[in-house]
Amino acid sequence: MEVQALLITFREVLEALLIIGIITTYLKRTGNPKYTKYVWLGAALAILASIGVAILFQVVFTGFAAMGSEIYLKIGIMIVSTVLLTQMVFWMASHSKDLKGNMEGKMNKFISTGNIVGMVIHSFLVVLREGIETVFFFAAITGGNIGAAMQGWGAITGTLIAFAVSYMFFKGTMKVKLKTFFQITGAFIILISAGLLVQAISMMQDVNIIGSVMYHVYDITWLLPEHPIDYAHYLRDTGVAPLISGDVGIFLKALFGYSSMPSIEEVIAYIGYFAAIFLLTSSRSSKKEKAVEKKAAENKKVVLNPQVK
Repeated sequence: MEVQALLITFREVLEALLIIGIITTYLKRTGNPKYTKYVWLGAALAILASIGVAILFQVVFTGFAAMGSEIYLKIGIMIVSTVLLTQMVFWMASHSKDLKGNMEGKMNKFISTGNIVGMVIHSFLVVLREGIETVFFFAAITGGNIGAAMQGWGAITGTLIAFAVSYMFFKGTMKVKLKTFFQITGAFIILISAGLLVQAISMMQDVNIIGSVMYHVYDITWLLPEHPIDYAHYLRDTGVAPLISGDVGIFLKALFGYSSMPSIEEVIAYIGYFAAIFLLTSSRSSKKEKAVEKKAAENKKVVLNPQVK
């Protein structure tokens, strides 16, 4: 859980800091530093609102638990989080190049019209979006105990790293491109998303929402049980200890959705998820290549025949 929290917090906080940093740097560069305080005001209000969302979310979840229905809420959170995490990675990949220009364009409009309220609301919404996403993902990886994730070392470490990277980026001392950071963290987040999806399917089978054609495709409990309890049961039943501790299994299960005895539906969902990611990535790359070729052909036509426009 802590490693998941670290990756998610690092990613979300870094995104928010980069956008706020782009805005405040632009305001200073254009001779409008007096507006900087309004940007930070919006960001501070968004942090408070995010904490409020976390508390509200926890109250709702506790209410479901009191009704004995928390398992259904957990399943829903995991599925929605899988979609959100995947969407977040693709959105950042497609918008990171235009992010700076878009932010500066919006600030120009606010400055030219003297719209201070709009400036505060814009920075508020930018940070709130990341805050709400973080709350949702924490609920998914902790099974609803958002407070535990917020107070753990993973969230704190992720936040500190994000501040350090953001500071180095805006001071110009960071040698590694941000694109590389987002690609690496994006790859890990895709793995976490696949794990959440598989865990949601496993829960649905546990409460008989869906059945299974084959409950156990394979059984490698002898090698790596997915939980210390499974380790103890295997040792009790066979008299032989598994090769790897169940503590490693529970770590891999929390991070990547590992299962020592997966159902056929879990295996298909896991492979299918990565196949879908591959197809989406290939489709986007193909569209970009066609756009580049089309633009090159148009430029060539203009050079050969200057009258063509």
